[in-house]
Amino acid sequence: MTKPSAEQLNVSRETFARLETYVGLLEKWTPKINLISKATVPLIWSRHVLDSMQVYRNAPAGFDHWVDLGSGGGLPGLIVAILAAENPAQKMVTLVESDGRKAAFLRTALRETAVPGRVLCERIESLEPQRADVLSARALADLKSLLGYASRHLSADGVALFSKGVTWEKEVEMAQSEWSFDLEVTKSETEEGSVILRIGGISRV
Repeated sequence: MTKPSAEQLNVSRETFARLETYVGLLEKWTPKINLISKATVPLIWSRHVLDSMQVYRNAPAGFDHWVDLGSGGGLPGLIVAILAAENPAQKMVTLVESDGRKAAFLRTALRETAVPGRVLCERIESLEPQRADVLSARALADLKSLLGYASRHLSADGVALFSKGVTWEKEVEMAQSEWSFDLEVTKSETEEGSVILRIGGISRV
């Protein structure tokens, strides 16, 4: 899609300006450190921005701490930080990225968009438990692995939001061999066959 307007995205002009700044940075840095697939650069608004916005809109209305695992180019974590910046009920956003170059991009993007947030350049497995109210991850790992991360970093009553493609049902089935969890499935508005999994009550079988 071509670049939408603030009205089409249902965001304020200030938030839209920050999204524009972020997209510009993503376009500038991607040829250097491969933040997103080059084939999707012309589709940034639909494939990446809108996709991340729908993750945010599936989250609880308020949160103290949102943690995005494997943030990479900031999807959905940087979009979440931009959208949360105008909501006083939504506070800390943490972006976890072990690649130093990508972590540098994330810090630059937070600074240039002037939104609060922090970047942890550490491996998810060795990071101290984050006690997140909301945990997100996009194109990071299979669901079984993601639930292992969630059991470490999510608070007891927290919610995990994972974007998944057409094989999501198979991933859920495989994950259920090791994990018990509550699941809500929302169809993606941006990609046929993809979904957002909203998961809570995670425990080992």
